[in-house]
Amino acid sequence: MKSSSSHDSERIPIYSHKTREVEIVEKIEKTPEEWRKLLTPDSYRVSREKGTEIAFTGKYHDCHEDGIYRCVCCGTDLFDSKTKFDSGTGWPSFWAPIAEENVQTKSDRSLLMVRTEVLCARCDAHLGHVFDDGPEPTGKRYCMNSASLTFVKR
Repeated sequence: MKSSSSHDSERIPIYSHKTREVEIVEKIEKTPEEWRKLLTPDSYRVSREKGTEIAFTGKYHDCHEDGIYRCVCCGTDLFDSKTKFDSGTGWPSFWAPIAEENVQTKSDRSLLMVRTEVLCARCDAHLGHVFDDGPEPTGKRYCMNSASLTFVKR
């Protein structure tokens, strides 16, 4: 187990849409009880327990407004609406994150398949998965859960 003092000093680069710069910030770690106090039950289940929304039920799957999608847990800027597209899957989909620094990916072998999980780089919230069947210019489809996101209009 890490001591809290060694983890408290962990600092990572995160891009801020507001300042348009990469800033060095502290990584966020909370106990499950602390996250439960901050999140709705659905947001907790998806972002902290790696759950998934039912297709076409999330509040952002059909959102067409201009703005920034942020992590529901820590507020980190994750996706710009300018990279959002209708994938037909029922989840909000983007062809790129707002900045590579702001997301992490890792192999996910759950549900008897191999996928690439997408996490918030600052707080390790589960956001969704990324696939190689998206549009140009990246060819990526970041298929996210609305319950892991908040939206701020531009």
